Amino acid sequence: MPTRLTVNGTAHDIDLPDDVPLLWALRDGLGLTGTKFGCGVAACGACTVQIDGEAVRSCSVALADVWGEVTTIEGLGTPEAMAVIQAAWADHQVAQCGYCQSGQIMQAAALLAQTPDPTDQQIDDAMMGNLCRCGTYPRIRAAIHDAATRLQEA
Repeated sequence: MPTRLTVNGTAHDIDLPDDVPLLWALRDGLGLTGTKFGCGVAACGACTVQIDGEAVRSCSVALADVWGEVTTIEGLGTPEAMAVIQAAWADHQVAQCGYCQSGQIMQAAALLAQTPDPTDQQIDDAMMGNLCRCGTYPRIRAAIHDAATRLQEA
């Protein structure tokens, strides 16, 4: 029997085994490839999505254990109108290789939803589990501060 999953506001019936990680249900089942495979053990953050607004590592959540609506990087904005956090990322030229960036953005968006004006320490604490091999952490922090300001002005 297919699993019903709401992703980016759309309900889907996914015919995959219950123990398949959400990551693979998104990528292989729905073709949403913005969520990246990094380590497979929830240690790098490349696969970060949100479930009911909470940042989670999709490689470690079984399809049957998804407890609410899933938002992926594709659900944050559109090519015509990027989400504020995505625009700040572009303005600060955060991405170098770019592989980790969808997970970084999803984690940052969850932080800003919970903490609209985060301190450097709050940003560092929230982003600690998201690794960037290129070391763009100062740009990530600056982009989060910029996005926070933009969201407060909106």
